[in-house]
Amino acid sequence: MNVVDSSAWLEYLADGANASFFAEPIEDIEALVVPTISLFEVFKRVLQQRGESAALQAMAAMQQGTVAELGAALAVRAAALSVEMKLPLADSIILATARKYSAELWTQDADFEGIEGVRYRPRRA
Repeated sequence: MNVVDSSAWLEYLADGANASFFAEPIEDIEALVVPTISLFEVFKRVLQQRGESAALQAMAAMQQGTVAELGAALAVRAAALSVEMKLPLADSIILATARKYSAELWTQDADFEGIEGVRYRPRRA
């Protein structure tokens, strides 16, 4: 299973320098888990930068995977990870989701560097 964080989705959708690194987990729809917080973050950013039509297309692509809702148990697990690892809210939810599904987390967010189960690729220009 794979969870792709928001930074990686945005890189892929923009065909950025690291897009090919994130293509494999994004295009493996059967193994893709998408946290609802990622839907929020990606929709917001694409809406700001490219408009509603592009944002809706991004949502359609993301929702081909299994959408993981943020319920009470996951929220509590994310809060504990946030305190333990000093992670921001969205990052802790994404990591908790990956762990719930025993998934690898794919990212270019430096907050995740060195965490077990994370496939980190530094941002490139």
